[in-house]
Amino acid sequence: MPENNGKFILPQGIRIGHANDDYTGVTCILTDRAVGGVSVRGGAPGTRETDMLRAEKSQAHVDAIVLSGGSAYGLEAACGVSDYLREKNIGFSIGDKVVPLVASAILFDLNTPGEYHYPDKAMGRAAAENAKADNIAFGAVGAGKGATVGKLFGLQNSCKSGIGGATLRFGNIFVSAVVAVNALGDVIQHRTGKVLAGAKLGGQFINTAEAMTDGRLLQMMSMQARTNTTIGCVMTNAKLDKVGVNKLAAASHDGLAMSIRPVHTDADGDTMFALSCGEEVTDINILMALSAEATAFAIEDAIKELQK
Repeated sequence: MPENNGKFILPQGIRIGHANDDYTGVTCILTDRAVGGVSVRGGAPGTRETDMLRAEKSQAHVDAIVLSGGSAYGLEAACGVSDYLREKNIGFSIGDKVVPLVASAILFDLNTPGEYHYPDKAMGRAAAENAKADNIAFGAVGAGKGATVGKLFGLQNSCKSGIGGATLRFGNIFVSAVVAVNALGDVIQHRTGKVLAGAKLGGQFINTAEAMTDGRLLQMMSMQARTNTTIGCVMTNAKLDKVGVNKLAAASHDGLAMSIRPVHTDADGDTMFALSCGEEVTDINILMALSAEATAFAIEDAIKELQK
């Protein structure tokens, strides 16, 4: 079984940058003409240019993936990334124009009473400018800055979360996952079943999935339980076409199901992107298995980074 040895690596041609303030943030994944895919499973997504990435669409490559806080307001951050790329003449060229292909997904972290704090164009641009190929920071940074999990009984009974990363190898092939975890459900260590973070009552973890079927506890459900969404991206050095990379994105949701319970609720907008940037060749089923478990490890890493 492939193991997570704690070393996070990126395929050549991919860089990641964060930017955030004290409340929210954005994570930018810059690509060197990577083949992109997407899978949207949650009931309440907020996205940009996801249709472009679907297998049947004509455009195969994407220039950047943007993961952002701020709910729908946070989609503005992708415009800052587009400006940054346009100035570098990166994007789809037609005539004397260049159009950067930037896909984005957001999570809800508007948690400050009476105030709005969300990533804007300037923050998106800063994330792009900060992008690098190694020594990527995880925890309460970038899109994970304002993330929380286990909100069935409100923020006061939830746990802080963040953004995590993990890499799984199989020979020369690897899949890396980056996930900003802002779920209604609890985060579970998928190989042991231990609750790492989630909803609490009386200072003790309450199994969210079980609580949602308990009429007595469900009456205590907070409206803040609707303020969620887990977003992320899996990346591989294997060579895939657009059909294959969309399968990789779909498989990553199995990782969400391994480590978040419950997952894909109507109160979550769970969206996962996938990128292929390499020449290695292997069976798609191996990549899909790596994608699922790398995603699960990345989700757990988002919590563990806060405990260091």
